[in-house]
Parts: sequence; C-alpha cells; structure tokens
Amino acid sequence: MERMFRNAVRYALIGAIACAAACGHKKAPVLAPTAAPAETAAPPAAPAATPAPSRVEAPTPVTPAIKEEAVTATSLDDLNRNSPLKPVFFALDSSEISPEGKAVLDEDAAVLKQNASWVVTVEGHCDERGTAEYNLALGDRRANAAVTYLRSLGIGADRMKTVSYGKEFPFDPGHDESAWSKNRRAHFVITAK
Repeated sequence: MERMFRNAVRYALIGAIACAAACGHKKAPVLAPTAAPAETAAPPAAPAATPAPSRVEAPTPVTPAIKEEAVTATSLDDLNRNSPLKPVFFALDSSEISPEGKAVLDEDAAVLKQNASWVVTVEGHCDERGTAEYNLALGDRRANAAVTYLRSLGIGADRMKTVSYGKEFPFDPGHDESAWSKNRRAHFVITAK
C-alpha cells in the first residue's frame, strides 16, 4: 500500500509538471531518475553517521534552517533522498530512545516545526535476528516510541503515521553487529509537504 501511495504521488507530480509545462509554454524540467520504491531490494537512504558496533552514535547534527521556497520546489523523492530528518538508532531488543536518539529527535522536531505542512511516516526497522512476528512488533514499538517523543515536543499526531517493516528492509545486508546496529532504527519518510 505504501508503494502504491508513493507511485500515485510520483505520477501526480509528473502529471502536474507536464500540465504546467503545456499551459505555460515553458519547457518541462528534466526529472532525475527516481529511487527504487522501498519495497524493492534497494536499501533506504544512508544515515548521516555510521553507528559504532558497541554503542549507537548520534548522526551529524541537522541545521533546521531550510528555506520554505526551496522545500516547495523539491519533489518528495528528492526531499527524502536528501532528507533533513535523521533516523534514530536503537539497542538490541529495545525500543527505548537513548540520549543520543533524543538529541536526533530534538533536531527532527525543529525541522518539522519549521515545515508545518509536512506529514511523515515513521518506519520501524529491526536487524535480521528474531522471528518475523517478533521483529514486526519490535519495529512497531520503535516507530511509536519516536512518534511519542516527537508528540511530547509539540509535533501533532495527525502529521505522523507509523509502519513496521521488521527485518524486511535492512539498510545494511551484512550479518554482523556492524550491519545490525545500522538496521535497528526508526526511519523518517516525508509523505506530504
């Protein structure tokens, strides 16, 4: 369903650009190739910093000063490819947000407050260990923990949705702690702006 929504948004944007180009007698912009849908084997966008195997490190700080006109002119695919919203990483078998995770969410909240029209989907992800059922439940708890924290910072619940992918879409396909620490995350996808 998420893929259908993304494809519908993508086609609507392409149609709108084509109509604007035809009506305005301007040349239609050349669109860059879009990223593969999340449901394919292609991994999601890389986190800004690679977490250390023994503990989770906070990604590089985000500067929340994003100009509204630049955001408006950017497609959702481009915006998500270069997302100002950073993922939150979790410890093994945990949905508790670490102090580093809270710092990342504080920065994400500042970006969301500055871009009050954005709607996001918070994806919960796990590493490959554990059963599919366990990891789906854990991914759900991780996504909801991130949403709960953002709500405590004043971000409206109507602007956030959650989905759990469990272990189905790893960022790093490796089979060691280095890869697993990157896969235990709550990842943000901007679905409307």
